[in-house]
Amino acid sequence: MRDTQIPTRSSLRRRIAATATAALAATCLVAVNAQPAMATPPGIPSKTTAQSQLNALTVAAQGSTSGYSRDLFPHWITISGTCNTREQVLKRDGTSVVVDSSCAATSGRWYSPYDGATWTVASDLDIDHVVPLAEAWRSGASSWTTSRRQSFANDLTHPQLIAVTDNVNQAKGDQDPSTWQPPLSSYRCTYSKMWISVKYTWGLTLQSSEKSALQTMLNTCSA
Repeated sequence: MRDTQIPTRSSLRRRIAATATAALAATCLVAVNAQPAMATPPGIPSKTTAQSQLNALTVAAQGSTSGYSRDLFPHWITISGTCNTREQVLKRDGTSVVVDSSCAATSGRWYSPYDGATWTVASDLDIDHVVPLAEAWRSGASSWTTSRRQSFANDLTHPQLIAVTDNVNQAKGDQDPSTWQPPLSSYRCTYSKMWISVKYTWGLTLQSSEKSALQTMLNTCSA
């Protein structure tokens, strides 16, 4: 018969302590590595406020893109020192962002809430206009002054600008929520609240299909 060594109480305590320490270390490592940089545009309303704003929006047929040009919405403009709007959003939405003398981000970490990806190179990110410029044009901005369109295109006060994965933003294009929503379904509640808030703040109209899609998205919100 093979001899089996019976562990002493002291050796058992040492093993238990070692196992607990290793588990704690692993937990801490996961916690550190799992902390994404969270893009957080300002002014995202509560579900209740967003619902009231959605109810107040004017439903109208979509306007024409005739005469539209991105140049009619001047961006990115200088915000502070050498920093323009894009650079300000990259600094706001990233973690440990380092910029050079011209305010260009040379390093940092960014989480794209549209698709759940994390990036460490600024060129992998676009700054999305939550309500696209062409969509704003079709919803009432065609009658605005260039100055007002500039303010809209560089709005850092409301949830209109957000750093996201570049090809996800490009796939969105100028679509409204009836035809495009963030691939990460858990973010659609927040996206709907941002979209509604921007349209309400800027007095833009929406289509019936757009309103229906927004209502469906908003219904997924808990608060």
